[in-house]
Amino acid sequence: MEKTIGQMIDHTLLKPEATKEQIVKLSEEAKKYKFASVCVNPTWVKTAAEVLKDTPEVKVCTVIGFPLGANTPEVKAFETTNAIENGADEVDMVINIGALKDKDYELVERDIKAVVDAAKGKALTKVILETCLLTKEEIVKASELSVAAGADFVKTSTGFSTGGATVEDVELMRKTVGENVGVKASGGVRSLEDAQNVVKAGANRIGASSGVSIMEGLTSDSSY
Repeated sequence: MEKTIGQMIDHTLLKPEATKEQIVKLSEEAKKYKFASVCVNPTWVKTAAEVLKDTPEVKVCTVIGFPLGANTPEVKAFETTNAIENGADEVDMVINIGALKDKDYELVERDIKAVVDAAKGKALTKVILETCLLTKEEIVKASELSVAAGADFVKTSTGFSTGGATVEDVELMRKTVGENVGVKASGGVRSLEDAQNVVKAGANRIGASSGVSIMEGLTSDSSY
């Protein structure tokens, strides 16, 4: 059965000033609209998991090495283990962007694999490439390394850098990873039209803070 747009949305609140009240509201909205998940910072995983404990179809997603990706593989692995213990079903990790730029592909793959191994059998792994900082060649290479490391998804963006998802980057990532690995478009997906465009380009998951507006077919000015 084909998924609806709503079932592809990771309903997201990653702002540092987010409060417990806002996280609870986010989780309740995810229940109402049957979103794929809520995506929250690690400190809020327990809170979201508690609100969603009777709604197993809505997963709890969190971020690892966020938003810079500049932690060591060992720290990212620990952060992953801790998040899963707190109730995370999915982890979105940021790659070591500098290592990719340096062509230190061994480190990039080891960094991703540290998270994949920590999550294996317990949580889905998505790899954030931060496409706005990469060349097309680097997007392809990072996508290939993510597949080699055993990740479940590649993801465009944190939403905290210089840009978000573009149709062109989503198409390139889908072409690179093939049909057996997921592609998540995130950052700047604010309207139903935006969501439909990235899905058409090959995304099968969408990260958005504007999930409710997307479902209502409205354009939102909310940032990721």
